[in-house]
Amino acid sequence: MNHHADATVVTAQGAVRGLRRDGTTVFLNIPYAAPPTGAARFAAPRPHPPWDGVRDATRPGPTAPQAERRLGSVDMTPYFGPGWIPGEDFLTVNVWTPGAGGARLPVMVFVHGGGFVAGSTRSEIYDGAAFARDGVVLVTLNYRLGIAGFLHLPGAPANRGLLDVIAALRWVRENIAAFGGDPDHVTLFGQSAGATIVGAVLTAPEAEGLFRRAITQSGSGLGAFTPEQAARVTRAAAHALGIEPHADAFAGIPDQRLVEVMPELSGIDLRTETHSDPLIGLSPMSVVLGRQPAEAVAAGRGAGVDLLVGTNTEEGNLYLAPFGSLSTATAADVDAAAARSHPEPDRLVEIYRKSRPQASFGELRSAIMGDALFGVGSRRLADAHAGTAAATYRYSFAWRSDALGGELGATHAVEVPFVFDVTDLPRLRGPQALLGTDEPPADLAGWMHAAWVAFATTGDPGWDRYDSGRRATMRIGGERSLVDDPHGEELQAWP
Repeated sequence: MNHHADATVVTAQGAVRGLRRDGTTVFLNIPYAAPPTGAARFAAPRPHPPWDGVRDATRPGPTAPQAERRLGSVDMTPYFGPGWIPGEDFLTVNVWTPGAGGARLPVMVFVHGGGFVAGSTRSEIYDGAAFARDGVVLVTLNYRLGIAGFLHLPGAPANRGLLDVIAALRWVRENIAAFGGDPDHVTLFGQSAGATIVGAVLTAPEAEGLFRRAITQSGSGLGAFTPEQAARVTRAAAHALGIEPHADAFAGIPDQRLVEVMPELSGIDLRTETHSDPLIGLSPMSVVLGRQPAEAVAAGRGAGVDLLVGTNTEEGNLYLAPFGSLSTATAADVDAAAARSHPEPDRLVEIYRKSRPQASFGELRSAIMGDALFGVGSRRLADAHAGTAAATYRYSFAWRSDALGGELGATHAVEVPFVFDVTDLPRLRGPQALLGTDEPPADLAGWMHAAWVAFATTGDPGWDRYDSGRRATMRIGGERSLVDDPHGEELQAWP
């Protein structure tokens, strides 16, 4: 039975009215920071002014300025969402809760992916109903994207999109008890760019104490740009806009223009004498840090936070199969992928060929790309964290989607609907859709979602801890099995 009833909660900024449905109350579009307009787009987030009366929180709100994002022939709409829905007040959270004030339930806060340039809380997949059903208060958030969020600008604080995430965590700390959540029991989790942001927040001193657990799904502890790399993107952006590379000049440019200029920033060579491009040319935006999150964790940051780190077994397929480049790849393509991401490409290719004797050129190219983007940086983050007092866990998602004639496989992003337990969404099914035409194993979403809930609730997802000796990793597919250091010989070949 569907019971629709109003539910009002009083936050520090004012009252909000959500919608109660089947034992869960949903609040949409609650501001956690002031609208980032004009020059404020390039400033740290500020508190939202209070409001009088009751703010309607029953309808989705605006999203961060962004260009439409497509990935060849695969329909990623459920993942990226509707794109840019204009409106000033887009620094907002959505909250799903089964409880009322005083319940002290575990809280999970999700940071979406989208290459630091796309995505929002309006994506269909990020529906918190299953988390609320299972006794968790789920929070999703929007953050600044693209130039406003991540361009490294003189006169502006770095990583403004990341500062937004920390501001949302502060909002949670201050307000979540009124929604039935326990502010001392927060798990921060994210996927793709969102996972790389989570890794960076894990090491940010100003975020200390705001969460006690973290999950990175297909991110990288080595995914940050150096300031030198970021400066190249800044110069290109300033040149494309015909302005000085300074926050004051950018403050006068309308959002529409900042979004339009993004394609001109693709293809910049970010390799330096000391560093390869951690995003291998796929996005001109990332967090910008003096040292990588994995290095900061190795030096002791994030030591009190339990961490679950994972990747999918065929991450790279998403960047090849939808463009027809998986089946057509040549030996030269494999060599080029290695050269783009590794100082000794010939040795790398030899190691991958040896460990995958049956692999096609496309599979080798995908494996190298996937490890460059996510695999190496995830293993390095897990290894660094395994030296701390807090718990470290590792997973590898292996269920293969039969989309695109079976070529999509266990690719990047395919695990997200399982975590949110929304694999029955119609838009996810079909020959061009993320989950393909095959029925996934009946219990896979239930099992995976329950593991995430268990980790958030108890700090233990239900399998052995990861340490730098054995490197125990839960392989999640139709069957589940604990394996030691999957593809370790390949991942060890990276600098």
